[in-house]
Amino acid sequence: MAETEVTNAQFEQFDPAHKAWRGQMGLSFYDDDAAIYLSWHEALAYCAWLTRKDGRAYRLPTEAEWEYACRAGTTSAFSTGDTLPYGRRQRSRVAQENPDGKSYGIAPVSLRVGLDPANPWGLRDMHGNVEEWCADWYGPYQSASAILTDPAGPKTGTMRVTRGGSHNVPVAGLRSANRLGLLPGDRTYLTGFRVVQADLVPSPEAEQPVPQWARDVRQTDHDWSTTTRTGPYFQGLIPFVIPPEQPARVPLFSHNHSPSIAWLKNGDLLVIWFSCEQEQGRELTILGSRLRAGQNGFDSAAEFFKAPDRNMHGKALFHDGTGRILHLNGIEAADGHEREILVARESRDNGATWSPARIVHPWRGNNTIADNMMIRTRDGHLLQPCDLWVDGSGLFESRDEGVTWREVTNYGWASITAGETRQGWIAGIHGAVAQLESGALLAFGRGSAITGRMPQSMSHDLGRSWKIEATPFPALGSTQRAAALKLHEGPLVLFTFTDDYVRLSREKKPLAGWPMQRASGGEQQAFGIMALVSFDEGRTWPVVKLVTPGGPAREVVSVRGRKFRVDETHSELGGYLAVTQTPDGIVHLVSSRFLYEFNLAWLRQPPP
Repeated sequence: MAETEVTNAQFEQFDPAHKAWRGQMGLSFYDDDAAIYLSWHEALAYCAWLTRKDGRAYRLPTEAEWEYACRAGTTSAFSTGDTLPYGRRQRSRVAQENPDGKSYGIAPVSLRVGLDPANPWGLRDMHGNVEEWCADWYGPYQSASAILTDPAGPKTGTMRVTRGGSHNVPVAGLRSANRLGLLPGDRTYLTGFRVVQADLVPSPEAEQPVPQWARDVRQTDHDWSTTTRTGPYFQGLIPFVIPPEQPARVPLFSHNHSPSIAWLKNGDLLVIWFSCEQEQGRELTILGSRLRAGQNGFDSAAEFFKAPDRNMHGKALFHDGTGRILHLNGIEAADGHEREILVARESRDNGATWSPARIVHPWRGNNTIADNMMIRTRDGHLLQPCDLWVDGSGLFESRDEGVTWREVTNYGWASITAGETRQGWIAGIHGAVAQLESGALLAFGRGSAITGRMPQSMSHDLGRSWKIEATPFPALGSTQRAAALKLHEGPLVLFTFTDDYVRLSREKKPLAGWPMQRASGGEQQAFGIMALVSFDEGRTWPVVKLVTPGGPAREVVSVRGRKFRVDETHSELGGYLAVTQTPDGIVHLVSSRFLYEFNLAWLRQPPP
């Protein structure tokens, strides 16, 4: 095994064009700095070039070889013992001024190889400096015996293993045993590689386990006429965050939030969401659960998509109506959720299997957090709202059925003024977008409040510019996200909340609620998720309905473990909402924990 990672000078003998990557993010300026922004494929190509050049076999290490060499006969967390000496922790490693004088939001550190003392076997920079590509596909360890007998990874997979941790990450990420993974085509400012001089190892044979949501999936089309309802219909508080069958194998954390939902041709519903302890943590993963046609409850949760030891906040599902399901997801280089590449997958077998993830936006910016429903426009384009950091939402557009995507919007933020026309972006994050009969886009967002009211943004040029106005409805706050849907029957529905309960609680103020019509006449104050129906393209909202199963007062545990009262006049006060409508006319609305099902006849029926 090479004593250090491959340097810029070494890699650029093979590929002189790599020099253009030097200094990106204020890192790796010099010849003897570790080369970064290298994909797994480029690392393999370098090994093949070096093999031809030197006449001896070079390749990437397997994950098992890498950890064995890193440990160098030790069994502690680090080859140095239970801790890593302070001077070797990569947040402070030889701090430097960036030669270009710019700030990139990360600590400027030297990536010069070989600065750290060698481990007992003479290898340097095994704990940090840059992550290092390994040969294997990432997969769970199959058994204790496999771990002890020089395992190779599974024969197929989505992510390739990286090891060792890097600069600008917490010290726990630099442990000998810490496992990471990346899409093989991804390039990050954290990742390089080192080589071993050895023949190729035999191909591994281990299979990946099949998650619960992918097992025994029916492939016959559902007869939607059997589930069409003519009268009012409602079912509610159906939990989709169900503890897994094998808790040790599924990372179901305490915070489950931000779902996306798609209907499937076989009559099932598929819901995905993120699960974590900290929203900016590397443990954050995407879980999934299936509600099978004819069943009363969801399957138990199972992992749906994960880049190991990476934050991957934004996600979206979309059924194009032909049986093809699209999945978009962001993947961070490390922790946080502000600089994500955007990747895409698809399924044509009711979500049982998925195509390999493709990188559709390779540069990590502050505009790729896919965080609400994808829509198809009247001219056949796909639009995906994405957060633009703190005060706005942008759009990605595909004109080729999701094969390629491009940004429609420009990044920026400023104070919002009613009547303002703005180039490029929607007022408020978590943009909920619907297209009107005229072709105009109408969007609603959280934040960017106008005199305490939720903003709406209207675009007549498919998202290039937006006119911003105040809605009559309360501004949204923390743990709240709106959803909008143009129903098959024609009306527009906006799902939002009566109160910013987090702000009011912080200010020690009572909930305000929202007045809703009684069936017997008059109004009553209601609190929680409300459905607003417009029959004139959003100009007026004559139907206002609380989304609740009603009944005797009871307590439910919702987003972030918060407890809410549910009865005829109360429902969940928080949650990220997402919605879809199946061909039988049933609307399926999810909060951060529960599914609600109803139809237009129920929406139009006055509450008790």
